[in-house]
Amino acid sequence: MSSLQDETERLTACADPEGALGRLARVLTGDSRVSVTFGAGEPRVEGERFVLPARLASEGANEATLLGALDLLAARHRYSEAARLDTPQAGVTGRIAQAIEDRRVLAQLGRVFPGAQRYVQSWRTQRGEALARRWSKLAWRERLAWAIERALWDEAPGALERDAAALVAALRAIDGPLGAARASQSTRASLNAAVAIVAGVRSLASRGPNNMMQTAGPSEGLDDEAARLAQAMDVFGEEGEIEPPGGALQPDDAREGAGGASTRASAESDSAAGASLSEADAPHAAATNRSPAPMRPRLSIPLTTAYDAVTDLTGRGDAAAWRKLRALARAETGALKAQLERALKADELTHWKREQERGEIDRAALARLAASRGYRTPFRVARHASGRDTVVTLLLDLSGSMAGRKIELARLCAAALADALTQLAFDSEVLGYSSIETPEMRALYERERASGADLRAYNRFVERLYLRVFKRFDSRDLSGLAAIECGHENPDGEALVWAAARLARRKARRRLLFVLSDGYPSTSDGDPAVLRTDLLARVQAVKEEGIELVGIGILDDAVEAFYPDAVVARKLHELPATAFATLSRLLAGRPH
Repeated sequence: MSSLQDETERLTACADPEGALGRLARVLTGDSRVSVTFGAGEPRVEGERFVLPARLASEGANEATLLGALDLLAARHRYSEAARLDTPQAGVTGRIAQAIEDRRVLAQLGRVFPGAQRYVQSWRTQRGEALARRWSKLAWRERLAWAIERALWDEAPGALERDAAALVAALRAIDGPLGAARASQSTRASLNAAVAIVAGVRSLASRGPNNMMQTAGPSEGLDDEAARLAQAMDVFGEEGEIEPPGGALQPDDAREGAGGASTRASAESDSAAGASLSEADAPHAAATNRSPAPMRPRLSIPLTTAYDAVTDLTGRGDAAAWRKLRALARAETGALKAQLERALKADELTHWKREQERGEIDRAALARLAASRGYRTPFRVARHASGRDTVVTLLLDLSGSMAGRKIELARLCAAALADALTQLAFDSEVLGYSSIETPEMRALYERERASGADLRAYNRFVERLYLRVFKRFDSRDLSGLAAIECGHENPDGEALVWAAARLARRKARRRLLFVLSDGYPSTSDGDPAVLRTDLLARVQAVKEEGIELVGIGILDDAVEAFYPDAVVARKLHELPATAFATLSRLLAGRPH
């Protein structure tokens, strides 16, 4: 133990912190293959590599916080049975399951290395402070997921959480499942408990705002909190829900995991009732009054498009950054590109136009050339079939949830695909989309609301679309791809229509549209249910135009709910290869 303490004391002064942390990680895990590096995002395990948040080093966080994050990864690597829990691909359910599992495995690590408890507490304190700073920007379900995580760890709620009456009511409603979660002894039990917790919260939402008023007790603004809970729970737990290992949760498992909670079937029934109630009775955040709309609109209609902006970044990226990105992309997918090129050549039909004055010698005409001195057309010209008469658009979700490692690999993926398509003589375009609140649109919305206008037909009130063109069809300059960065929200349906309209204007035998996304459509001021029906309707309309549409999910299978042809990259480092394999399948195959 003394050698371990000496190692930790040398970290601050060490010239190679990654090497020192790697040695410590190998001691903690007993695995000689483990290494440590710094990267964007939260702590995560990538095979035998531990990725610690770079901000802990750049922001000068104390050593105990850094060691706490390392202990967390070591515990996951050493004791957890499900590597999939270490990624955000499973949505809210997966996040809660990971919190349950973290509590379990860290307790095991603490029995072997008692000092780990102090370091982990420092890490959690730092994480709580960071979330408190971003509290006003968090989506409601993210606030609730954090409150559930705090309850699992028996931590006192922060001031902002204590003020949210609906959070208190939700935690009371799932007290039984939380108790079962704290008693988890395996990864499977953690998964079962997470499913039961989500079912309990969604069941609470199905009982409506009036029930919330009775259970939560009197509090200022309680009506708003209850309404927000009902609206948020309309989608809580649906985004990338996971099933426990071995298939669906059985009734016995549900009773065991929920501490007497209802079975999955009743939970789904409650969820359906909650969704129905939310559609009919839950007040919309942007409605002019609290009376329910007679019918939910199918499309997400903006209050105005006057403030939407399209920025063309073609050829405007940093040239050095692009060269570095291209080198990484070619190293990642170079072999796949060679395979695709061979497949395209093998599948390509070649016709010959004979009796030409220039071109390649036609062997069949050699006899005539020898017999006739005046013969002047012994050549032939190759005429390729239109196998490459295909245009491709890559549309990137640039929402805030893509920050960190996701956007890095999405950028790499776009570079790999666009570079290969350009080399293979396919016409292509790379686009991105997000939305952001703008003061001018907010002012318009306030004026309309003050005038008593009926705004129930709209579903985008204060956010403008921020659309970006990183590489146009008519340009071979790909440097703009180095400028791919995150935005804020993601109204997928409207962006899809914009990209499809640009693609439809290109004359080609086939048109392919790839959409890279890491979740469901979302805006800060829109109804999630309307955003989903909107995307479904837009996808159908694009297909009817003859465009072949493919959804590529980034650690999230939400694309499967909207795109008939969808593929999910379950691990971040597999994203470029997964996207390239999908592209190859379509280009080398036949149209649907």
